[in-house]
Amino acid sequence: MRILAAACSLLLALPAAAQIPGFGNPFNRAAEPESNFGDSRDVVSVRAVPAAAAVRPGGDLPVAIEFSIEPGWHLWTNDGNLLEEAVEFEGAIRTEVVPTLPAGLEPHAGFMEWPEPHLITADLGDGMQAYAVFEGKAVVYLPVTVAVDAAPGSRELSFELSFQACNDQSCLAPATTTITATVEIGDGPADAGSDTAAIFTGFDPSVFGRIRGGEAAPEVVEFDAFGLSLSVDIRGAGFLLLLLLAAVGGLLLNFTPCVLPVIPLKIMALSQAAGNRGRCLLLGVAMSLGVIAFWLGLGVAVASISGFTATNQLFQSPVFTITVGVVIAVLAIGMMGLFSVRLPQALYLIEPRHDTLIGSFGFGVMTAVLSTPCTAPFMGSAVVWAVTGTIVTVLLVFGAVGVGMAFPYLVLAAFPALVKNMPRSGPASDLIKQVMGLLLLAAAAYFAGAGLSGLMVDPPAPPSRLYWWVVGLVAAAAGGLLLVRTFRITGRTGPRIVFGGLGLLMLLASLGVAVRMTDKGPIDWTYYTPELLAEAQEQGDVVVLDFTAEWCLNCKTLEATVLSTARVADALNADGVVAMKVDLTGNNEAGNTLLREAGRLTIPLLVVLAPDGREVFKSDAYTPPQVLDAIAEARGGTEVSIP
Repeated sequence: MRILAAACSLLLALPAAAQIPGFGNPFNRAAEPESNFGDSRDVVSVRAVPAAAAVRPGGDLPVAIEFSIEPGWHLWTNDGNLLEEAVEFEGAIRTEVVPTLPAGLEPHAGFMEWPEPHLITADLGDGMQAYAVFEGKAVVYLPVTVAVDAAPGSRELSFELSFQACNDQSCLAPATTTITATVEIGDGPADAGSDTAAIFTGFDPSVFGRIRGGEAAPEVVEFDAFGLSLSVDIRGAGFLLLLLLAAVGGLLLNFTPCVLPVIPLKIMALSQAAGNRGRCLLLGVAMSLGVIAFWLGLGVAVASISGFTATNQLFQSPVFTITVGVVIAVLAIGMMGLFSVRLPQALYLIEPRHDTLIGSFGFGVMTAVLSTPCTAPFMGSAVVWAVTGTIVTVLLVFGAVGVGMAFPYLVLAAFPALVKNMPRSGPASDLIKQVMGLLLLAAAAYFAGAGLSGLMVDPPAPPSRLYWWVVGLVAAAAGGLLLVRTFRITGRTGPRIVFGGLGLLMLLASLGVAVRMTDKGPIDWTYYTPELLAEAQEQGDVVVLDFTAEWCLNCKTLEATVLSTARVADALNADGVVAMKVDLTGNNEAGNTLLREAGRLTIPLLVVLAPDGREVFKSDAYTPPQVLDAIAEARGGTEVSIP
C-alpha cells in the first residue's frame, strides 16, 4: 500500500544523490544526527508587525504576520485556503497562526486575511498534480480591536505559528515557534514607519466595519468518518446542515450493535397493530416521542449540570451501567413470558407491552439509552460543538439526533404494510419472542458485566473481560433455540435452511465473539498513564492513542475490524511505535483529562502523535489505510519496518 509522506513522499523513490546536501534523509530522523536534519525555520523567517506603534482605546489595530520564504521553497496553505484547480494533499502540514493577546485587545481570528496561494506541480505519489502553496513573501493580516476601557500602557502581542517548508524534492522538519510584537495603548506616535505601510498594502480595512456591523466570523465544524471529510460553516443555512448531519448520526445509531438487536421487537409489536392503521401510527409516534424525549432530556442535563458534557459520563458510572443491564434483563424476561409470579405493579410499567402507549414510550426511551454507548459518524462532532453553545443550541442539536433516530419507527408506523407479514401469534411468533428475549438477556449481561468491570478495575490496569463468556453463551443459546425449534415447528425445507442456518450461524458466531473478546489479541497494548506517555515521547516513539471502554461497542468493532487487522497490528507492534490504550471503563480521571485535551467528548477516538507530540491524525471513524498512513507520516514518511 502506498504510504503518504509527511509532506513529499516522492523522495522515497529518489537516489541519495538527489537529496539536499546537509539535510540527509528528511523522512528518517532516527537515521540521521539531529545536526544534519533541516528545520523549516532555516529557510523561513517570520515577524509580527502592528500597523501602528500606538493605538487609542476603542481603536482598530491590524497586525501583519509576515513569512519570508527563501527562493525555491514553499509553505503549505492554511486549512481551507485552496485553489479550485488544486489537489488536496492529506499529508500536508498546514500553516497555522494562533494569537494570544493580553486583556484589552480582542483578536478576530475568524476574520484573519490570508494571502493568495500559488500553484506548484509535483508528483507526490499520484502523478504530476497541482498543489496550492505560499511562496516568497506571504503576509497574514489579523484584525484587532482595542477595548474602550483599555488601560494605557505597553502590551505584548504573542503568536504561535506552525508551518513546514518544502521544495520540489523534499520537506524540512515542521516548525512550531512563537513570535511577539509590542504596541502602546494611549496617545503616542501612530506612525510605525514606511516599511510597515508597505506591508499593509494588501490589507482590506473594511473588515473592521463588518465586525462592528455585527457580521459573524465563519464558525466551522469538521466531520470525518471513514475517510469522508466535511467542513460546515454553521452560520445561517449551515446550521440547518449541521442539524441534518446530527439527524443522520441519530439515524445511523439504529444500525450500531447497541440498538440493532431490539429493532425486530418493535417491528413485531407494530405488526400486531397493523390491522388498525390509526392505532399502529399512534404506537409508533409514542415510541418516537420516547426516543426524542430521552435525547432532549440528555441535552438539558448537558446544558444545565456543571461538568456533565457527554453521554460517556453516564456509562463511566458502574452503577448506571449495571442498572441498565438489570432493566434490560427484566424486559427480556417479560418478553419471553417468564413472569410466573406476581411482581410489584411498578415493575410491570417497564415490561415491554408494545400495545400500550406507555409501553411504547418506555420502549423508545430504552432504545435511546441502549444507543448512547455507540456514537455514530457525523453525530459526535455536532454534539461536541453543541455543548459549547447556548441551551437552545444544545436542545436543537440533541433533538435532531433524537428525530433522526426515531425516523425509521415513524416510517414503519405510518406504513403498516411494511410489517404486516410478521407473525403475530402461534409457535413462530413465540419463537421470535424467545430468541429476541435471549438476545436481550445477552445485552443485559453485557451492560452488567461492563459495569462490574468498571467497579473492579483500578486504572491503568486493563478491566476484566470474563463477562463476555456469559454474553456469548446466552447469545449462543438463542441461536441454538432458533435452530432446534425451527426443525420442530416446520417441516418445509426452505424455512429450515434459512432459519435453521441462521440459528447455527448465531450459535457459532456468539462463541467466536466470546473467544475473541477474552483473547489478548494481536496488539501489544500499553495502558495509558501520563508518565508512560511522556516516557514514550522522550524516547522519540510514535504514540497511537486508542480511547475505548468496555461499554463502547463501536470501540470494540473498530478495534476488531481495523486495528487488529494483520498490517495495522504489525505497524502498531513495530519498533518506534507505542500502541497506547486509554481505557475509560472505570472512573479513569487521567484518561478523561487526555480526552478533553484531544478536543473530544465522546469515544471511540484514535489519535496518532509524532515523536515531538504533534497531532498527526485524529478520528472516531477510521480505516486501515488511514491508520497506516498516519503512522508513516508520524515517523517522518518512512514505512514501518515489519519483521
